[in-house]
Amino acid sequence: MITSEQLRAARALLRWKQKDLAEAARVSLPLIQELEAMPGQLEAEARAIDAIVNAVHSADVSFLDGNYSSPGGSGVRFSQPAGTNLDTIEDETIQYREFFENDAPPGAGG
Repeated sequence: MITSEQLRAARALLRWKQKDLAEAARVSLPLIQELEAMPGQLEAEARAIDAIVNAVHSADVSFLDGNYSSPGGSGVRFSQPAGTNLDTIEDETIQYREFFENDAPPGAGG
């Protein structure tokens, strides 16, 4: 579910005018104006909404639906740049420079 508020926020991140979004999504400018004017969930043909969402995604902005484990709610953000990932390799040990030396007192273990 994408809201008009998210759509306006996505355009703001991209510094797009309504005309830019309409061109990128290949939908009419009056449709974008109408969707953004009505608060809440976007209500239009599924094809049109899919085209708008795909245009925004293609410009590297993601919609957040609020179903994630951090505070806040629905919103938008820049997508993670291609080719990057979070360090989530569980079987790999990373040694940070500040922990090179064991500064614990003798007998403290570790």
